[in-house]
Amino acid sequence: MDTISSSASLSTPRFRCFDPTNSFHATHNHSHRPYFFTTSFSSSSNNSSTICTTGDDSTKESMRKSEPKTVAGPAGYVLEDVPHFTDYISDLPTYPNPLQDNPAYSVVKQYFVNADDTVAQKIVVQKESPRGTHFRRAGPRQKVYFDSDEVHACIVTCGGLCPGLNTVIRELVCGLHDMYGVNRILGIEGGYKGFYARNTILLTPKVVNDIHKRGGTILGTSRGGYDTSKIVDSIQDRGINQVYIIGGDGTQRGASVIFEEIRRRGLKVAVVGIPKTIDNDIPVIDKSFGFDTAVEEAQRAINAAHVEAESFENGIGVVKLMGRYSGFIAMFATLASRDVDCCLIPESPFYLEGPGGLFEYIRKRLKEHAHMVIVIAEGAGQELLSESMRTMDKQDASGNRLLQDVGLWISQKIKDHFSQDQKMNITLKYIDPTYMIRAVPSNASDNVYCTLLAHSAIHGAMAGYTGFTVGPVNGRHSHIPFHRVNERRNKVVITDRMWARLLSSTNQPSFLDPMHVIEDKLEEEPESPLLDGENHADTTTAE
Repeated sequence: MDTISSSASLSTPRFRCFDPTNSFHATHNHSHRPYFFTTSFSSSSNNSSTICTTGDDSTKESMRKSEPKTVAGPAGYVLEDVPHFTDYISDLPTYPNPLQDNPAYSVVKQYFVNADDTVAQKIVVQKESPRGTHFRRAGPRQKVYFDSDEVHACIVTCGGLCPGLNTVIRELVCGLHDMYGVNRILGIEGGYKGFYARNTILLTPKVVNDIHKRGGTILGTSRGGYDTSKIVDSIQDRGINQVYIIGGDGTQRGASVIFEEIRRRGLKVAVVGIPKTIDNDIPVIDKSFGFDTAVEEAQRAINAAHVEAESFENGIGVVKLMGRYSGFIAMFATLASRDVDCCLIPESPFYLEGPGGLFEYIRKRLKEHAHMVIVIAEGAGQELLSESMRTMDKQDASGNRLLQDVGLWISQKIKDHFSQDQKMNITLKYIDPTYMIRAVPSNASDNVYCTLLAHSAIHGAMAGYTGFTVGPVNGRHSHIPFHRVNERRNKVVITDRMWARLLSSTNQPSFLDPMHVIEDKLEEEPESPLLDGENHADTTTAE
């Protein structure tokens, strides 16, 4: 592998940031240069040291090391690109995109995505800011690397349930069939372990026609059951060449390993992940599918808790919502409801006893209004649980830390505290709607979103891209390398305006002294200001 010095003259690929006001030509040459870039650069300099290799035999081994594929450009521009078949397979034929002859798309002008289009990760910048990280824009290309009759696709769902799973399955099947004329699509039953089984479901548009109206997944799901060699052997033996994997962070890590093994074997198999987490804690993308439905459905539980609390003197309603590491559902459900008096999330530590503690606030609220509603995320307050209750070292089959029921725990703590007060008798009702929320069908917003995710995945696979996941970045769907969604986790920024809006809505204490706020702000503040209402920061995954 030859190293090009920083003083050498390089022809930088002319990638451009997508601008919806600019048009582009459908006749643009979409040939994909088989280059694998590993680029390091200083944000203060345009000089860079670039290692460039082509897809010939002498470099195949080095290209199997899963180094990030990046391209550096002027003014601090960085493209975090995704792998392509031509990175490790040479002399692949291309075909005209079937959409050119599809009557449904004949009215769409300039339908094909320009090969140089990229999407900026940061859109709020200062005058002297570098251009920053970009991702390849998703969408149909003029040339594809699969003939329609050649495609043999499979779809698998893994991990916990989430609203929208069936919609993604439906749109993958219908998109492959209606846009690209694909007829061979298998459903892998029961998660990753389904690759070992002989039972599969032949998926057709007729089979999946109405499944978006149902919760859950028609393919079934499971945690664990992961064996890379067996999975890839099954893919190879069945003649599958497109693999669509729907699941959370653990599932996407598995998908990344599957891609690496497929690439090591030199197979022409596209591996595409569609990220799923109801907690909305996946980094880079704007939000995860099912989140809007979860927030909407959580209102039912909050409304019920509010009715119960209002109906009794000194009534308290406690609602536990999803949020193992991130409190987005609890925060947005609280803001949407306006009936919540206290919201507790993993990112904001709280304490029970003493001045400014939760018990003092509950007492004050009951004296003022004679009732209150508390929303708590499942991962909040875990540090307060006694050692005998903790399961810090235990994990489920997907590698997620097992948590104690903090809702039951805090409900009992509140009861015990006020049972000692003869002057204030409370009535507490505890509601846990977790499995009700997970199992509902997706709402209209999530249905549309799931359609776009599925189509982005299909277009990318047909264009020869592999080893990537999909999602919107600042409103534009993009292809994102696996490592970017696997290495970090989104969390609520408690020094951001969105959390301040919540505190203003509930009037709850911050449970932090000023010094803690300053320290947290220094630790959590992103490099550039967040867009108003964009409350999330990428934080290192706990495991």
